[in-house]
Amino acid sequence: MASEIVVAQTTTDDEDRAMALARGAVESRLAAGAHIDPPLTAVYRWKGKIETAQEWRISYKTTTDRLPELEAWVAQRHSYEVPEWVILPVIGGSEAYLSWVAEQSTAR
Repeated sequence: MASEIVVAQTTTDDEDRAMALARGAVESRLAAGAHIDPPLTAVYRWKGKIETAQEWRISYKTTTDRLPELEAWVAQRHSYEVPEWVILPVIGGSEAYLSWVAEQSTAR
């Protein structure tokens, strides 16, 4: 496989926005698929204060080749001043699934 598979994650404070970010990336073939986790509670420090918020986490399945475009695409559409953006390497898995991710994440 020429490109490695990764899971890229972000969060947002609106369920409809999470759906738009997930669906748009898949429609654009920047990711093979995306999972939206149910609302979770985030606790974090922001501008000197401890904040608590409800967020939805979006996990994109994509390739390292598509990652720069996906990151730019999400950043352009995200509502946060500093959105979460973390990349998790996929170190193994079903060859059939990993091949599907690579195929579906290929620009056409």
